[in-house]
Amino acid sequence: MVKHVIAPAADLLPGDRLVAEVAGSKVVIFNLDGEYFGLFNRCPHQGGDLCLGRTTGLVEAGDAPGQYSYSRRGEILRCPWHGWEFDIRTGKSRAEPGRIRAKTYDVEVKSGSELFDGPYQAETVLVRIEEDYIVVDA
Repeated sequence: MVKHVIAPAADLLPGDRLVAEVAGSKVVIFNLDGEYFGLFNRCPHQGGDLCLGRTTGLVEAGDAPGQYSYSRRGEILRCPWHGWEFDIRTGKSRAEPGRIRAKTYDVEVKSGSELFDGPYQAETVLVRIEEDYIVVDA
């Protein structure tokens, strides 16, 4: 698999996302509190741009009627076209997790000095080896 250098990690703050072209496909990359995840930017339902979707969390029933809890803030992505929800970490659909999923991409952060000798293709960034970079396997 070819690795693609996308952007300096400092450019994608926690809670933010960016869209990058990786090997001819648009990938939306999310920073979830310092962990990075990539999803193909098309909803598997009818092709909506996932980069335009709203992020939310999970509302789960509590122990008694009327009680609930809110968890996983910012980790669920809602497609802007029809509201289908996907787990950003896994790509799994919230409605049918065993059958429907958004394609995921492995994303990691590498230091500039690690990239200097690597088999990477830099795309649309000026590479400075003193920074950490977001890298996508495609």
